Amino acid sequence: MTQPSSSAPPQLRRVLGLPALVFFGLVYMVPLTIFTTYGIVTELTGGRTSGAYLITLMAMLFTAASYSFMVKRFPVAGSAYSYTHMAFGQNTGFLAGWSLLLDYLFLPMINYLLIGLFLNIAFPAVPAWAFVLACIALVTVLNVLGISSVAKTSNLIVGAQIVFIGVFIALSWQTLNHGQPIDWLAPLHGDGSAPGFGPMMAGAAVLCLSFLGFDAVSTLAEESRDARRDVPRAIILTTLFAGLLFTVLAYASQLVLPGSTFANADAAANEVMLKAGGQFLANFFTAAYVAGSLGSALASQAAVSRILYTMGRDRVLPQRTFGHLSPRLGTPVFAIVVVSAFSLLALVIDLSTLASLISFGALVAFSAVNLAVVKTHLMDDASLRTAKGLLSYGVVPLVGLGLTLWLWTSLSALTLVIGLCWFALGLAYLAVLTAGFRRPVRLVDFTEAA
Repeated sequence: MTQPSSSAPPQLRRVLGLPALVFFGLVYMVPLTIFTTYGIVTELTGGRTSGAYLITLMAMLFTAASYSFMVKRFPVAGSAYSYTHMAFGQNTGFLAGWSLLLDYLFLPMINYLLIGLFLNIAFPAVPAWAFVLACIALVTVLNVLGISSVAKTSNLIVGAQIVFIGVFIALSWQTLNHGQPIDWLAPLHGDGSAPGFGPMMAGAAVLCLSFLGFDAVSTLAEESRDARRDVPRAIILTTLFAGLLFTVLAYASQLVLPGSTFANADAAANEVMLKAGGQFLANFFTAAYVAGSLGSALASQAAVSRILYTMGRDRVLPQRTFGHLSPRLGTPVFAIVVVSAFSLLALVIDLSTLASLISFGALVAFSAVNLAVVKTHLMDDASLRTAKGLLSYGVVPLVGLGLTLWLWTSLSALTLVIGLCWFALGLAYLAVLTAGFRRPVRLVDFTEAA
């Protein structure tokens, strides 16, 4: 038999179906992330956190729809970087991808930081940095082994959190049935400490952080068995399932512990757990929360390594480092290791700075994708300028853009300063890469989208 003279270059492996994509998105968003900001938002809204979640869900669904439109038309890895690249050209695509890196590079880090803090509280004899290093090593190995190992581990973690949620709801119901008469509308009208619609909108802006990551599903387009069908559905289902789950958990928590005053707003979750199920539930919550953070680190590192791989394949980042796939494993090993090395900053950086950077990067990406839908579907394709097309590819993304721009108003001055400095650094790198913007950035090979 004649052997081929050369082998085909390694490709990302198409192994993911719709359930795996939805689970990937859910574990990335961490179902228990509601309890990270529960106390803060409950105080801000006067006990109306569940209502604020519904407002945020409505806002996020418009942007999620824009992501689904883009991935259906262009089923490639790279998320907002790829979509902006194709809609507005190489330079704009690079800057969108560069800003998106703030979200993706720092999200694994925030999970490592939370894991170290929680486990250090549970096991004070072990320093937090030891837990951080161990988790970085574990996540790196699982990601190097391949997306199948990440998906299987993610499924287990989401399963464990679903079990916790079931126990929490059951114990909450038991507690409510043995207490005072229940005011079922209390979580909706609040305790009167923060009346009006303004506090609800302010709370919704904070809760936007809970939804960061639904777009990560789009980074797996080249590893999906049917990207045009499954990835758009997974994006919408992930956003909808997560939003409804957050709303139900917030509603149940408010019934168990009415009002909006806590001994410590940052640790309000512990007060809720102790009231609902005693020390057992509080300990169970800690274990489930740490597991969720580990799963989010797994998913977020997988996502950012694929973005770096796409940019390396495009030669806007060093190709030998970032554009390389392991011939045996089919994973971007070098990109994964670089992300792990960057995550070591979790040993020295603080939580508030990380949250600020993630917000800036995500909102840049959301804005860019909403605009990309209008450009690629309406401005570049006259056949879609029908009544249905104008509604789907005009009204929906523009509403999503408007809501995203409103969320920009909630960002702090520090967030804007750091984010703009990062953007300026990317602009300077792009100037060097393109010899003063005289040479175009090489386009990604979008053969899948043809």
